[in-house]
Amino acid sequence: MNAARTLATARRVLRQLSHDPRTIALLLAVPLFLLVLLRYVFESDPRLFDRVGSSLLGIFPMITMFLVASITTLRERASGTLERLLTMPLGKGDLLVGYALALGAFAVVQAGMATALAIWFLDLDVAGSPWLLLVAALLTALLGIALGLLVSAFAATEFQAVQFLPALLIPQILLCGLFTPRDTMQPVLEYVSNVLPMSYSVDAMTEVLHGGGVAGDFPRDVIVVAGVALGVLALGSITLRRRTA
Repeated sequence: MNAARTLATARRVLRQLSHDPRTIALLLAVPLFLLVLLRYVFESDPRLFDRVGSSLLGIFPMITMFLVASITTLRERASGTLERLLTMPLGKGDLLVGYALALGAFAVVQAGMATALAIWFLDLDVAGSPWLLLVAALLTALLGIALGLLVSAFAATEFQAVQFLPALLIPQILLCGLFTPRDTMQPVLEYVSNVLPMSYSVDAMTEVLHGGGVAGDFPRDVIVVAGVALGVLALGSITLRRRTA
């Protein structure tokens, strides 16, 4: 990998996104709108909003970043830009990490806005550090970016890329402990949830919600999420094709 080429790729992706204000608005506004909606859905039960809302701080950005990463990469492949770039000295790792850096910048802004809104305006009661909650949300968004970049290699159209969403993310949302504690699930489902990265993301956020921090299981959970994200990026660099079929 070459740092200059990676940063040049990140700048190019940021320039492209800057010309699409509607996508930027959706990226930043949709998670905020959904959090506000959720707050008033649970108007009569603030404790339930605390439990569900803290987990969704990571899940909402993960979903939006998954869609943006997969569709943006597919557009470049369909236009031939990706193939032309890969005929240059640019490495696959430079390309994927450049994308991850550019979209990660949006993830920082998105996760920061959602966390600030939830804590200071929607009265999300977090006993632990809001900064740790932000770290967990950001890593979950980065995992969504990595998964989006990976599936773009297996999709021929944007429609197919969107279809990967229910296949990859919805099962994780159902099994991550958002709706019921994981240890109360049917044993096979509990074992499956133990290997899904979103389970560790939700565990990390739940721990911060209850006052846990770096002295508990939080470091293990965020390391698992970050490690899976890096592993998925590495897998994406292997599956990235230099020539479009």
